[in-house]
Amino acid sequence: MDKHQLSETDICDKFITPALVKAGWRSMYQVYREFPLRAGRVVVRGSKAQRDKTTVLRADYALFYKADIPIATIEAKDNQHAMGAGMAQAIQYADLLTVPFSFSSNGDGFVFRDATLATGVLEQNISLDEFPSPETLWALYCAWKGWTPEVSRIVAQDYAPSKTPRYYQLNAINRTVEAIANGQNRVLLVMATGTGKTFTAFQIIWRLWKSGAKKRILFLADRNILIDQTMVNDFRPFKGAMAKLSPNAKGIERVDAQGQKFIEEVELAVNKTTKQVDKSYEIYLSLYQAVSGADEDRNIYKQFSPDFFDLIIVDECHRGSASEDSAWREILTYFNTATQVGLTATPKANDAGQSNADYFGEPLYTYSLKQGIDDGYLAPYKVIRVDLDKDAFGWRPTAGMTDKHGQPIEDRIYTVADMNRKLVLEARDEAVAARITEYLKGTDRYAKTIVFCEDIDHAARMRQALSNANADICQTQPKYVVQITGDNAEGKRELDDFIDPEKTYPVIATTSRLMSTGVDAQTCKLIVLDQNIQSMTLFKQIIGRGTRLREDLGKTWFTLLDFKRATELFADPAFDGDPEQVFTPGPNDPIVPPEPPEGGPGGPSTPDDPFDPPPGPLGPLAPGEPPPRKYVLGNNVTVAVARERVQYLSADGKLITDSLRDYTRINLTRRYDSLDKFLQAWNDAERKAVLLAELESQGVLFEALADEMGHKDLDAFDLLLHVAWHLPLQSRRERARRAKQRAAFERYGPVARRVIDALLDKYADEGIASIESDDVLKVQPFSHIGSPAELVRSFGGRPQYLAALRDVEQALYNPTAPPSTPA
Repeated sequence: MDKHQLSETDICDKFITPALVKAGWRSMYQVYREFPLRAGRVVVRGSKAQRDKTTVLRADYALFYKADIPIATIEAKDNQHAMGAGMAQAIQYADLLTVPFSFSSNGDGFVFRDATLATGVLEQNISLDEFPSPETLWALYCAWKGWTPEVSRIVAQDYAPSKTPRYYQLNAINRTVEAIANGQNRVLLVMATGTGKTFTAFQIIWRLWKSGAKKRILFLADRNILIDQTMVNDFRPFKGAMAKLSPNAKGIERVDAQGQKFIEEVELAVNKTTKQVDKSYEIYLSLYQAVSGADEDRNIYKQFSPDFFDLIIVDECHRGSASEDSAWREILTYFNTATQVGLTATPKANDAGQSNADYFGEPLYTYSLKQGIDDGYLAPYKVIRVDLDKDAFGWRPTAGMTDKHGQPIEDRIYTVADMNRKLVLEARDEAVAARITEYLKGTDRYAKTIVFCEDIDHAARMRQALSNANADICQTQPKYVVQITGDNAEGKRELDDFIDPEKTYPVIATTSRLMSTGVDAQTCKLIVLDQNIQSMTLFKQIIGRGTRLREDLGKTWFTLLDFKRATELFADPAFDGDPEQVFTPGPNDPIVPPEPPEGGPGGPSTPDDPFDPPPGPLGPLAPGEPPPRKYVLGNNVTVAVARERVQYLSADGKLITDSLRDYTRINLTRRYDSLDKFLQAWNDAERKAVLLAELESQGVLFEALADEMGHKDLDAFDLLLHVAWHLPLQSRRERARRAKQRAAFERYGPVARRVIDALLDKYADEGIASIESDDVLKVQPFSHIGSPAELVRSFGGRPQYLAALRDVEQALYNPTAPPSTPA
């Protein structure tokens, strides 16, 4: 057998895998081939999105001591490479999985890298027969970690049977279990919205519970629906040992095997009549506000002894636990002997120095929004920034002008920061509603949409304005637009349906703060920002409403329609995708404009929703101080769009702030410093579509560029020539017309000439990639001329057909070049 003739797959099958099996690695659950690490970044191009295949990352082999406990990676190469040629990739994979052992092989043997230095050598060559066994690597790993036998036993506890965790979930789960097994009692995990915090929490609980390290567990969250969904979904394997710490449950609507809908109830641990807790369960789930409050009857947690729980998982721990006198913190303090794990996407701090980190410690593991988008596990976004004239240029009342209520309007210039806080322009509401509706009509009128407003009053007005703008639907479907705010009981009842991917209505939700966090809107495709946002934490929470990927439901990206320049925060040095600690007012801190709380000092409107208090003054007021005035003006003041701009994420994950023309020119001329070099590369490319795909992966957004220039009938080639080197534009149809006139095509027979004409027509309609496709001869109009085999034979065979295709491309792009000579 000549190894040099074998493919990489053959090397794996004939040499590497047998070496692993001989060393005792059981392929059923210890050896994973083509282990997925990064799914591939989703790139938005105009109105479409697709995965960038160049960013997909898979380890040829990932080795696990036990299922879901990684320990080593292997990169394989064919035998024409050196044995260690794959080591750089193997190290990259090992770093992602945070394991110390990596191997590279070409089938002759292995290069073994041991970052623990247990053998005293970092890298060494070993034969195929010397590959270490699972027990050998595990022993080296445990010694490197310094684990006791008891810690090793807990850490080696199996995962719950379920979907395979992603690499970052493995890291978060394994690090947490290890830290707790080592005696750490406060743990903070920072994971971006949509990256699976609940699933991660489930596996942490499962392994600690099954190992006997933790026996009674409390999971705290802040939305009723999140508790119920968690119980019937991720936490389902706990059924029988798990109950909800509440006397009430709504249940979750589900569909049985026959397609019939039913309500799945969740088990309750509190007697509805006596309010007494059944303490026979091992795992309890509860709302913070359901077990605490000023009313002593609601302090259900005090029915437990302080040492009852030995593990507490705190979901969305940024909400209130940073304040020492908060009701939530009271629960954590009461059970202070328990190990407590905080989960959050946005850790916070106030200027008194209190923060999640003060309580839980510095994050044990962080997986950021930027990482999630780069890896392809979170949806990217594009931004449409709309500046309204009165926002951009300001508005000043005429002398003595009064508002709709007869109030004299203070004489000054009102800017974007005043809109809907000090000044209400009803025409502005209508302009915003019209632009939202225009966008939905141009894309998908039933795309789930959240409109973030300044306050509850603004959310109510926007609901009305959007209903009027969509009267053709709302006339018969009043739930097409709903207001979901803390004071609106009817609207809050619609929240479950809004976030349910199977429910059509509601489509548009107007809100202020209630939906900024903790709402799993999986199919939300449009987020509208009409709120002054100064807090980076709030901004990231709002962005998180759109970042979930649901490719099965057609959700691969989302749009931010920004009326308040809030997306300028993307350019802030603090926004690099990583969580940061930012100022959040403590219980005694004054609230400084322009980021007042929505409802002032008022308490929660309902036990379930403490974050969207009812309407009230902006910020704390001195005793007897009147609330600030809002001047309300009707349609006597007109509002129009002053300017609009579309922005996309670049290849490096930054929002493109230049025009797409400038951005494309800079990128292209950086790669090709002259027109001649670009033309040479274009002419040398065997397939133009491959070169275009490469340019797209580097950030050239052809469809978006064509949209910006208003020329959708242009070839990508012409777009680039015009933008980068100012050459005149030609349409695809004009290029095809000129190519058909080329005399060189007359040497082909009648059938072949019909194929060439059809290729040029298809190019004129769809572009160069369509005619370079291997399947082009299978579709109309070619299928009407003959079968693919017959059409290829009309040229004399496949080589001759490919030569003719090169002739077509030369006629399109280089009409003076000589025709190809058929083989």
